Amino acid sequence: MDNQAEVRDFLRTRRDRITPEQAGIVGGGGRRRLPGLRREEVAMLAGMSSDYYAKMERGNLAGVSPEVLDALARALRLDDAESEHLHDLARAANPSPSRRRSRPAPSAIRPSLQRFLDAITGAPAWVVNQRADIIALNSLGRALLAPLLEDPDARNNQARFIFLSPAARTFYPQWDAAADAAAASLRTAAGRNPRDTHLTDLIGELVTRSDAFSNRWSAHDVRLHNSGTKHIRHRDVGDLEFVYEAMQLPDHPGWTLFAYTSAAGSPTEERIRLLGSLASTPTEAPAPAPDTQRTGLRRAE
Repeated sequence: MDNQAEVRDFLRTRRDRITPEQAGIVGGGGRRRLPGLRREEVAMLAGMSSDYYAKMERGNLAGVSPEVLDALARALRLDDAESEHLHDLARAANPSPSRRRSRPAPSAIRPSLQRFLDAITGAPAWVVNQRADIIALNSLGRALLAPLLEDPDARNNQARFIFLSPAARTFYPQWDAAADAAAASLRTAAGRNPRDTHLTDLIGELVTRSDAFSNRWSAHDVRLHNSGTKHIRHRDVGDLEFVYEAMQLPDHPGWTLFAYTSAAGSPTEERIRLLGSLASTPTEAPAPAPDTQRTGLRRAE
């Protein structure tokens, strides 16, 4: 990914959304050719020269200190996710040979982590990587995400499911909110890992195949998904409303564990119990008797 273009577009879109009145600039709300703040106004608010800020908005963050980035974040009224993203873009523009290279996440889940997931019996839980690939699930998570896991377009990826599968608009009643969150999560991941070719390939695929994703991607919105609410319409048990918690897994860089819970006594709690009982009901035919296993003959129906 082109770091300079990422920096330029991110700063420009953040500047364009702030009015002079919001920034506290007296008399700055007259006739303007474009919405938002002017470059010199951002520079004044951040306590830097107009030339220095103009260089930054052209995409050059080389040598910019964390203190200057923090001042710029305050001037542009960036939230925590946006401020972190700005620092990520600056780190990508200032690679340090002495900086310790981060450990790659393992390709397979540890048995102990899978046992931990399986021990969560009252709530759907699963692990995703930074590309939104589903890595592992517990039984309820598998039952809840069955439409995604069975969808050939999704290929076990939440972002592909949301943007490429027609079923996603039924599964997520608040589809626009789910799509906003998915695109912002990928934008955040791309800022942290600009050299992840699998991630950039996924983004390129979605930009090419989905106008809904392309429009969201060009907005340069980022988001941290630590907790929140999610609405799902499940084909077997109907409408569900969850509160989710997201936990980073330090031994698995880039992996996040999500757990979806519901309020005690709520319709969702009852429906999740029903979903769990449906998931635990055997659907496979019984195993052949020992004598047919030896002979290879089919059992009589």
